[in-house]
Amino acid sequence: MQSEDARYLKRIRLKSLNTNTDVAALARKVVEECKLIHPSKLSEVEQLLFYLQNRKKASGKEKRVVKPRDLTPFEGMEIDEEANINKVEEYVELLYEGMEEKVKGATLILHLARNPVNLEELLENETALGALARVLREDWKQSVELATTIIYVFFCFSSFSQFHGLVTHYKIGALCMNVMEHELKRYDLWQDELQKKTRTYILHFRLWVWALRKEHEKAFKKYQGLLVKQEQLLRVALYLLLNLAEDTRTELKMRNKNIVHMLVKTLDRENEELLVLVVSFLKKLSIFLENKNDMAEVDTVERLSRLVPCEHEDLLNITLRLLLNLSFDTGLRIKMVQVGLLPKLTSLLGDENHKQMAMCILYHISVDDRFKSMFAYTDCIPQLMKMLFEHGEERIDAELISFCINLAANKKNAQLICEGNGLKMLMKRALKLKDPLLMKMIRNISQHDGPPKHLFIDYVGDLAAQITPDENEEYVIECLGTLANLTIADLDWELVLKEYNLVPYFKDRLKPGSAEDDLILEVVIMIGTVSMDDSCAAMLAKSGIIPAIIELLNAQQEDDEFVCQIVYVFYQMVFHQATREVIIKETQAPAYLIDLMHDKNAEIRKVCDNTLDIIAGYPPVTPVSLRGILLCNPSLSEGILLCNPSLSEGILLCNPSLSEGILLCNPSLSEGYPPV
Repeated sequence: MQSEDARYLKRIRLKSLNTNTDVAALARKVVEECKLIHPSKLSEVEQLLFYLQNRKKASGKEKRVVKPRDLTPFEGMEIDEEANINKVEEYVELLYEGMEEKVKGATLILHLARNPVNLEELLENETALGALARVLREDWKQSVELATTIIYVFFCFSSFSQFHGLVTHYKIGALCMNVMEHELKRYDLWQDELQKKTRTYILHFRLWVWALRKEHEKAFKKYQGLLVKQEQLLRVALYLLLNLAEDTRTELKMRNKNIVHMLVKTLDRENEELLVLVVSFLKKLSIFLENKNDMAEVDTVERLSRLVPCEHEDLLNITLRLLLNLSFDTGLRIKMVQVGLLPKLTSLLGDENHKQMAMCILYHISVDDRFKSMFAYTDCIPQLMKMLFEHGEERIDAELISFCINLAANKKNAQLICEGNGLKMLMKRALKLKDPLLMKMIRNISQHDGPPKHLFIDYVGDLAAQITPDENEEYVIECLGTLANLTIADLDWELVLKEYNLVPYFKDRLKPGSAEDDLILEVVIMIGTVSMDDSCAAMLAKSGIIPAIIELLNAQQEDDEFVCQIVYVFYQMVFHQATREVIIKETQAPAYLIDLMHDKNAEIRKVCDNTLDIIAGYPPVTPVSLRGILLCNPSLSEGILLCNPSLSEGILLCNPSLSEGILLCNPSLSEGYPPV
């Protein structure tokens, strides 16, 4: 029983307490033998024993999930003697003997530490822990077995967050870093030595000197034995560091000691259990920018690529998760493509266990336009199409449809998607479910010139029918965008506008604030597309849409995308006489175009220049419009003069360099000018 003062503490060891113990009988025996417990406390003792008995049961159930069980016993841990918690002092004394005794003492303590029930009692034994830390600090270079065993003891403590302070107190983390650095250097030396012996063996083998064969085999076996022991040590040390890295401050200290480079260097090993641990550690570190940058500096992706695919399910899964974290970096995505990960990841799309991770990485790669075309040379698109159609009427996974949207932005991919009944199936599903994301994919397909675009002629009516005020705006935006992409000469847009009564819808949506800006912008783009048709342009002019567009231009003059698309509408309309006369005579559009010639956006200036060029080439042009055009673009003077000789005076004022030609055409203007 425990009192408030530790001096009055009496510890009672119950060696016979297990799941089959008669708690009532044991409680009576404890009261009889311990004179400090009054018989009246029998029921309390029995209740306490019952609690201890059930706690042991619970701890037994947890053995499958606690981290110490993740490390399997290794060679050298076997021992004939059964470890006893009551003999810890004897085991500590062995740590002061020779190397063999030290290994034995550490191993016996390890057997105790592997049982979580013993950890609290070992924690109170500062002598034992201090001796273990001292021996590790002094002798870790002398014996790999000793270093592995002692680090394993502290690893058992590190598996529980409440004991991290103890491990830090004895500076075991720093020692593990030193051990790792030393062992990696030893590994490099072994590799160099083995390669030298191998080259020598091959040379003599060609010279028929067979006597060196046994020597080479012996050296290789020795190397294999050393490697097994070293990897056991590395695995225990890394696992301990991984546990301590729960604290970000501790993790930062590890980074400062170059933990990332050490881990990446370890990726060359063949031990799958060690690799699982190393990749898990790298994955944890990769969520911080500084660590990710460290990984980018070394050949992390190159070393990881050999692990994809692999037969070890856990290793493959954790490798894909690490690659996903790294794929957020543009430079690392480029490396992934360069080392040939694209076809490897594509092959995993058929694996149910790894499909999701592989798809997320491929999605990130597909964001870059440089790599979109590379997917056409894999079996990626047929697999994605199969996945799309397997969803039935369920909502498509965000990762899958986002990936498809990116791929559809490439012409070659779009052609593969449309092969067979691909487009027909996509349209059928999109129209039935009214799925805006699927329609966005279809919209991306429609932007490519060539065979895919002409396939959409059969679906113009279906798409136009979706453009109603009652439909979801996001869905309507994608339908409008798809139609706006269909710049096909044979398409009768006038019939489409009339049959589906789209002109009133366009006019209503052009009012500023009538809908989301994205929808209004798509309406403007759609008007630009249909304005290529002469009859459509005339219909729009009669409906009064041009003043509505100018009003929208006033409201959205700070938005370059809106301005550029509205100017493009004017550009299309001035090709047709009916709309050209309305724009020049009845609106202030030319004045707006003149003002926009000074816009900072080069694309806007270019479209304005082309539009004014067309206006200047068609009579009649008013002197007021002429003066403004010439002030902004004097290079148009000569063309206007040829079409409009009556405007010579205005041109001469704007561009005196043309005086010779003008005076020849109009001698009445010769007064005041030098003779020709």
